[in-house]
Amino acid sequence: MKPGAEGVALFARAFYFLRHGETETNRLELIAGSTDVELNETGRAQARAAIELVRPLGVTHIVSSGLQRARDTAAILSAALDIPHAVIPGLAERDWGALEGRPRSERVRGTTPPGGETPEAFVERTHAALARIEAQHPPLIVAHSGTFRALCRLLELEEPEAAIPNCRPVRFAPPVPPGTAWSLRVL
Repeated sequence: MKPGAEGVALFARAFYFLRHGETETNRLELIAGSTDVELNETGRAQARAAIELVRPLGVTHIVSSGLQRARDTAAILSAALDIPHAVIPGLAERDWGALEGRPRSERVRGTTPPGGETPEAFVERTHAALARIEAQHPPLIVAHSGTFRALCRLLELEEPEAAIPNCRPVRFAPPVPPGTAWSLRVL
């Protein structure tokens, strides 16, 4: 069964998403996937700049992928905003198998490279991770471009062709009126 918005408390209200800061693999246009790479200096500066973008949003807690690039971005924001940060490993980027470390131009959407995670398994894993997020108050999810695309798929939003920018908050808003489509806005 294809996962959707069912069983995810997070999907009852607006929430925020932030892609981690830049890494050398981003700069070189390589696929990082499940490889645990760190932020570069630009990425750390982006995370610090994002503090003022996130501050007025009213988020009460941050959840992140366990991969270092997302975890470190979230830690910078959490410390500056003095709000809790929890790690949910299932929010990690898709495992691209044999394509990890290769140029992004070799990736073909909707296909599974040797040793990689299928798109369906990735979306199911992301769905299960999102279901673990406490959502009484608006959270900030710090994760990856693939996680963002999985969110779009789960909320039946058109997946953007281009990667979401590093460290730019995105607001996901539920349908108003009910029965219409979710919306997203890069802030």
